[in-house]
Amino acid sequence: MKTGGELIVEALRANGVKRISCVPGESYLAVLDALYDTEIDVVVCRQEGGAAMMADAWGRLTGEPGICMVTRGPGAMNASAGLHISRQDSIPMILFIGQVQRDAREREAFQEIEYRRAFTEIAKWVGEIDDAARIPEFVTRAFSVATSGRPGPVVLTLPEDMLTERTEAPAAKPYQPVESHPGPGQIKALEGLLAKAERPIAILGGTRWSERAIRQFQAFAERFDLPVGCSFRRQMLFDHLHPNYAGDVGIGINPALAKEIRESDLLLLIGGRFSEMPSSGYTLLDVPYPRQTLVHVHPDPGELGRVYRPDLAIAAAPADLTAALDDLKPAVAQQLWRDRTTAMHQAYLTWSTPPETGPGDVQMGPIMQYIEANTAEDTIFTNGAGNYATWLHRFHRFRRFNTQAAPTSGSMGYGLPAAVAAKHLFPEREVICFAGDGCFLMHGQEFATAVRYNLPIITLVINNGIYGTIRMHQERDYPGRVSGTDLTNPDFGAFARAYGGHGELVEKTEEFAGAFERARQSGKPSIIEIRLDPEAITPTRTLSQIRNG
Repeated sequence: MKTGGELIVEALRANGVKRISCVPGESYLAVLDALYDTEIDVVVCRQEGGAAMMADAWGRLTGEPGICMVTRGPGAMNASAGLHISRQDSIPMILFIGQVQRDAREREAFQEIEYRRAFTEIAKWVGEIDDAARIPEFVTRAFSVATSGRPGPVVLTLPEDMLTERTEAPAAKPYQPVESHPGPGQIKALEGLLAKAERPIAILGGTRWSERAIRQFQAFAERFDLPVGCSFRRQMLFDHLHPNYAGDVGIGINPALAKEIRESDLLLLIGGRFSEMPSSGYTLLDVPYPRQTLVHVHPDPGELGRVYRPDLAIAAAPADLTAALDDLKPAVAQQLWRDRTTAMHQAYLTWSTPPETGPGDVQMGPIMQYIEANTAEDTIFTNGAGNYATWLHRFHRFRRFNTQAAPTSGSMGYGLPAAVAAKHLFPEREVICFAGDGCFLMHGQEFATAVRYNLPIITLVINNGIYGTIRMHQERDYPGRVSGTDLTNPDFGAFARAYGGHGELVEKTEEFAGAFERARQSGKPSIIEIRLDPEAITPTRTLSQIRNG
């Protein structure tokens, strides 16, 4: 006979869970008590949104569901920001929510919410466990749903009294991953389309990749001299200095790359949905019938034909497709692709070279050059959302798999919790978080979590005193009518020191190198505040230029 709380923890252990993120609540004390006697690492966070984003980052960097636990009502609603990221980004995650006791439901009891109504839009499945004996069944299903097809978040709610009742239940077993493989006929059809193509391009995206799959696809691209782009915030899927790399397909795409995609005669979309951001507002491909011959590979059949009608649809995860590509051999005519691929890579190198000058005393271009020259290939970069992220996305050249954690959903506040999660996973690797001043304070309190667990992340807070992206749009659409976009900020270096971390302030470009090295050598979680002139709103256009048209 075991309590529901003990059965939850037993099921987590059976499925290989090593850590969870949480904000504690009285609604699931029985689970916290059961965790006391296990080896599972409980990471105590300062806000449920940050805890959910950490779980998302664990899922993003491992492919296994990140686990988060929060209490009912306000705790659950705070966590919904992380759920939304996980859903739009196709990341496996399981959110456990303490729930009111069973005999109080439907009375609007203290902090009661009916989560199946509240979260169905942003979760793959929302379940409530009424009977402790069914915990192994529900948890096994949660892991399976979160990881199969298009991965995503699952919500399980745990009535407080269910967690304390004792019952008999079968011993928990690990879930079985669901694999999907392309058929021989589909691979033959792909070979035929490649043989006829004159201007092909591949765009990698989505999840369910592996380091092995990345290597296999790179070898395929080399054999065919195929140009390869990476979808928005999936840049770690292909080495940016590889001669076949054509650039990132996201916000602010290189116009030369956008032209090549529009004019291609064969487009291979592998792993991703090619949603609004990578498709430049659904303009790179016509909806529903693209001009290009379209091969769409995605692990969820429900995504194939959902927006774009493909000429060849393959329901397979990227890691299940790439092994099948080993047998494909290029035709002699396909060597004609080489010059185009070389030109596209050169265009990327030019596009990703940062400018030397700009308005104000701090120039982000030379700072990015310093970071490129002084960080290892396995450094993990995280960020949230804002114009500041352009400096990272456009000018950092990702070299290796699992070096990026950033939300395709454009959620502010993600970078710091993700950096904490990444450093937990990979303590031997450097982790650098990019954040704007507005973005950082969405979940800046999780810096305390980094201090508590002695995780020496380096956070660059690019402070221009405004909600920069919104001001950019505001000045474009309502020039000179500033409303709701100015900010008042703390001294971010003092903020870091107040929590027990290391703080630096950069007000001139030449100060950055010393500040970065001191932060690195401190061995503490660090914040480097970079005071950026608000005029430097983009790498190529100032705020005044945007205002004046």
